[in-house]
Amino acid sequence: MEGLMVSDANLTVYIHPSMGNRIRGAILSQLSSLLFKYDEIFEGVLLAYQVDGRSRSARILPGLVPYFGVKLRASLLLFSPKPNMFIEGKVVKLGRESIHATVLGFSSVAIMLEDIRAEFKYKTRDGVGTFTSRYNKHHLIKVGSIIRFIVKSLDEEMLHISGSLVPPNTGCIYWLSKHEVDDASQKERGTKRNRADGVEENALEQDPSFFRSSKRSRPHESKTRKE
Repeated sequence: MEGLMVSDANLTVYIHPSMGNRIRGAILSQLSSLLFKYDEIFEGVLLAYQVDGRSRSARILPGLVPYFGVKLRASLLLFSPKPNMFIEGKVVKLGRESIHATVLGFSSVAIMLEDIRAEFKYKTRDGVGTFTSRYNKHHLIKVGSIIRFIVKSLDEEMLHISGSLVPPNTGCIYWLSKHEVDDASQKERGTKRNRADGVEENALEQDPSFFRSSKRSRPHESKTRKE
């Protein structure tokens, strides 16, 4: 899935003097307060972190409460969706006019009817609604399906994504992954067949007798003369 990345960062954490004898705990507390929030500096949502090392010295900030800054290195796992990225989410609700999903369990997604391609038709059966493909009845989207969609926009404050199912390579990820493998296999077989045909054509251009001899050659039979 696009939008996930690992970033190595040099950070400065400002710690209250009362936490001076618990530096590690104060650092982890500060970083944990940033989890699952959009940060403009990181240009994404912090999902996880790992502190790789920190300085043994600190810079004291002048003021009424003399906070001190500790420099450290950390590896950050960020979720940074951008327009036209392919993202995957789990459908939690759908109706005739929209599909709603969640990404990574915390970011909400809404896909409106105008952003669902005409291939999908809304149907209900036994009270259960689905968006089913007109071309393949096995390609359907229902509550619980994992879907791939593209990002139209992101509300950074609400962590809400507006998505689209217009491109042909979007929809139910299970169906897409199965048929993408089938298409890749067919393309590979077609490429090998074209290469084989190309080799034979080149040989025929260089020596017209190649094709004839390769088709009509027979093992040499030796005759033994009886005395």
